[in-house]
Amino acid sequence: MNDGAAGPPGSRPDGAGAVAAARLGPGPGEGGLASPGSAGGPVTGDPVHPPVAGAGRTGAAGAPRGGPEPVRGEGGDRPRVLVLRALGLGDLLAGVPALRALRRAYPGHELVLAGPAELAPVAAATGAVDRVLPAAAPGRAVPRTLDWAGPPPDVAVDLHGNGPPSHRLLTRLRPRRLLAFAHPGTPEVDGPVWYAEEHERERWCRLLRAYGIDADPADLRLPRPDAQSPAPGAVVLHPGAGAPSRCWPVERYAAVAGTLRARGHRVVVTGGADEADLVARLAKLADLPDTDLFGGGLPYDRLSALVAGARAVVSGDTGVAHLAVAHATPSVTLFGPVPPSRWGPPPHPRHRALWHPGPDGDPHGHATDPALLRITPGAVLEALDALDAPDAPDLTHTQDAPEEAP
Repeated sequence: MNDGAAGPPGSRPDGAGAVAAARLGPGPGEGGLASPGSAGGPVTGDPVHPPVAGAGRTGAAGAPRGGPEPVRGEGGDRPRVLVLRALGLGDLLAGVPALRALRRAYPGHELVLAGPAELAPVAAATGAVDRVLPAAAPGRAVPRTLDWAGPPPDVAVDLHGNGPPSHRLLTRLRPRRLLAFAHPGTPEVDGPVWYAEEHERERWCRLLRAYGIDADPADLRLPRPDAQSPAPGAVVLHPGAGAPSRCWPVERYAAVAGTLRARGHRVVVTGGADEADLVARLAKLADLPDTDLFGGGLPYDRLSALVAGARAVVSGDTGVAHLAVAHATPSVTLFGPVPPSRWGPPPHPRHRALWHPGPDGDPHGHATDPALLRITPGAVLEALDALDAPDAPDLTHTQDAPEEAP
């Protein structure tokens, strides 16, 4: 992830073990439309830099590679771990395995997450976070300051990026130990090397393993919410994303919605607080009733219940796709300009990732990425049908499908 600026085209951080890029056509998926599932964040860029000399050694800023040392808060206070991940919904869900690993490694510490205040319910649902320290910045940059009170953190963990801005934000708090990736701009941080092509969930687990903390990138499930779904058994369409380049055309969502409704499925539409026009346009094109529109940015408990109780979720590469994975809800995710090998679902038959391999695009672009435009409504419907198949195979490594017209 790029601290404070967008990374090179096609790079971003949102994302269980490294998932191979699923090709267009049936991708990873498990029985799906036959029953409800159980139980949005935009993207940013990854900086690319060569390996740093000395990365991987134990340094003054790094923890011993043999595992976390017991630490004690100053003045007899409960020791604290501060984790920086001031990003969106998808980013937080991609960081759940790392957060849980830290919780296990430091069971007697207060684990504080520096992140957006509105994600506090999500953080609580992970079972790993004690409290959220509100922190955010425009454009997914690194916050300028943290409103940290009391003694320095006993452990600070940079799950935000790997560049000097996030490193320095944490070192200004004078933590007793800092866990972070190496970067040539902050040679005093002696952490492991950052790999731009790594899957997001694996990336942060590898960081912790480098410091002797066992972390499982598959540990990403959230408990089923207590709230009842406002549309149980519906197919959820989420046409929005953090940037236009990752938004599949609304007319194509409408075509999918029309076919599903003709087959007797209930279709509902969700959207963020700033996506009311997008939701309204899709509703008009698909002739959806107002009762099937959930725009305006649902509170987390309602959104979580809706996704957990859905028959399937269809979306672009955004936070709702990660929420479907967290609740084991069948999903079809449309990828472009960034491949699923970096942000896609785990290789499980209940999840299908549609992707036309090609040059990376700009995840912050202002026009729909060409790779995304190559995905047709027919391909999405075929993927949903594959979820419905009783013996749907795991086709994570499916070869490219024939080219399709926009």
